[in-house]
Order: sequence, then C-alpha cells, then structure tokens
Amino acid sequence: MKRMQIQIENLMPIPLKDKLLQRTSGIWNQEVTFSPGSFVKIKAPSGTGKTTLVHYLYHIRQDYTGKVLVNGQPWQSYSKNELAAIRQQQISIIFQDLRLFEQLTAVENISLKRVMLANPYCSDEKIREMAARLNVTHVLQQSSKTLSYGERQRIAIIRALVQPFQWLLMDEPFSHLDEENARRAADLIAEECKARNAGFILTDLDNDHHFQYDAHYQL
Repeated sequence: MKRMQIQIENLMPIPLKDKLLQRTSGIWNQEVTFSPGSFVKIKAPSGTGKTTLVHYLYHIRQDYTGKVLVNGQPWQSYSKNELAAIRQQQISIIFQDLRLFEQLTAVENISLKRVMLANPYCSDEKIREMAARLNVTHVLQQSSKTLSYGERQRIAIIRALVQPFQWLLMDEPFSHLDEENARRAADLIAEECKARNAGFILTDLDNDHHFQYDAHYQL
C-alpha cells in the first residue's frame, strides 16, 4: 500500500477568515506537506482553529477555502466508500471531545473500530495489554458514562490505536491526564506509530514535550 501523504494548499476556515488574516500562521493560507511517518506538532493558541483543522484533515467539516489533499487528490474527489475505507485502514483520530458512546462499556467503545474489519488489527490480548499500560484495566467493563474524563481520554487513545493507520490525528490528547499518565500514553502512541511506520499530527495549546517531533508549526 502506498504511504499516505497529506498536503494542504491555502487552507482557510471561512468562519475564522477575517480573524486569521490579521495574524501570521505556519498552517493557514500556506502550502504544507506532511511527510509520511513524521511526528508533527502544531501549537495552536485558543481561538485559532485547532479543532477545526483536525476536522478538516479528517474530512468531517468542509467550510473552508483552499484544499486538503490526500495522496494528491482533494478529499472531495473520494467516494463515500473510499472515504470509509481510508478511515478504517489509513487514518485514525483522537477527538478533543472524545466521542465515546455513553451507553456502551469502555471495552465496547474500543472494539467498535476493531470489529469493522474481517481480520481485526489488534487481538483482545493486545487491547488488554494497552489497557494495563494506561492504567484502565479496572474500568473496561464499566459504562463509559461512569468514567472520569481522564479515564475516557485513555479509552479514546486505545480505541484510536486498535485500528490500522498510517496517520494518527490528535486534538489535545493529554488535556485531562496527569504527567505520569500522559507520559505512559505518549510512550504507547510513539511505539505504535513507529511499529507501523506511521506518522501523527498533534495539535495542542502549549509546548508539549512528550515526543521527539520531526516538524513544528504555529497555527
């Protein structure tokens, strides 16, 4: 499988356009290529469209001018089936609002993406191993709505890692974790990305120090 390349060309959110044109950005209204397999940090002050950018890269919002190109083609050129396949096999995401299903248990939330594939990428044993590393084994059978926000965040991280991907998108993935749990999660993410030769794009408000980044941008 060809390694997935993501590029943006003169990307600009229509709702934020007037505000963003008054400041300089390394991302908005620029031409940027994210090299396959690279660890990318985008530092984003509040109100500069951090979550918006992640949603554009995952193609769940389209209120922009410019282009997001995946393997040289704009997102809009892909069919619904092609999009679904890309999201199952090539690109995974940790949303800032996590998007867990409250009526499901933690382990059911993790398994949602896993069971979409005829041959699941991760075994049950691998899921248990990830849960142990992130100190959430004891909540796997609990309803998601009973979990603390930090526990939910770790479950969302595991869910993103159990599917195959070449790119992992992360929107403030450690915002509700203490330093110890953030370090554990970062170590696991880095290991999984390196094992797959995958890259990630992480957006955050401050100078995160949990990874050795290949590229830094200011939003």
